[in-house]
Amino acid sequence: MLNSYSAADKVLLAVDCIIFGFDNEGLKILLIKRDFEPEKGKWSLIGGFLKRDEVLDNAATRILNTYTGFQDIYMEQLYAYSEIDRDPVERTISVSYYALINIENHNEELIKNYHAQWFSIADAPKLIFDHDEMLEHAIRRLRYRTSIKPIGFELLPEKFTMRQLLELYEAILSKELDKRNFISKINSLEILIKLDEKDMQSSRKGSYLYTFNKEKYEEKLLNDFVLNL
Repeated sequence: MLNSYSAADKVLLAVDCIIFGFDNEGLKILLIKRDFEPEKGKWSLIGGFLKRDEVLDNAATRILNTYTGFQDIYMEQLYAYSEIDRDPVERTISVSYYALINIENHNEELIKNYHAQWFSIADAPKLIFDHDEMLEHAIRRLRYRTSIKPIGFELLPEKFTMRQLLELYEAILSKELDKRNFISKINSLEILIKLDEKDMQSSRKGSYLYTFNKEKYEEKLLNDFVLNL
């Protein structure tokens, strides 16, 4: 019967978070070494179970805050995974989220306490259960998002060079981009503010620093476009 709650099967609902970060070495993923069975000692995405008094977004926020210390994080819900045998212990459905953070700003002590570690995407170890599939889905979504919305506000420092922004896009898209075409396309979005400051570490002449125009950036987030990089 449709109204027979007591007779319905009970299943666990998990939230798994794919946390992307960026530094001078490229795009990275935050993983945790599992300290309980099953798959103890193996690498996993960061996750947890939905509490009775939570909605999914709040659960994802709680999990991210626990492991990184961040409160206000850009995240996006991805997919639900419901294969019957995906978890060998209990029937568990998982909903995945991906998040973008600036590695320089994360709480390093928190991450150490939870045996978490940053890995480059190319060197990420094999993950437990169906977490490799979740990671692959998140990378595909991130690349698609990069083609229709601006990106970088969550991953770059407040002030950055055009070279850093280019390297971010190249790391996400996993391909080399034409520098002149990239600069032209990015400037056409009108989301950058060129500062009267230079990064003198990049070259003898130095490279101009930029910051995001937050109002224009958020406006572009609401309206899809095609960047065609």
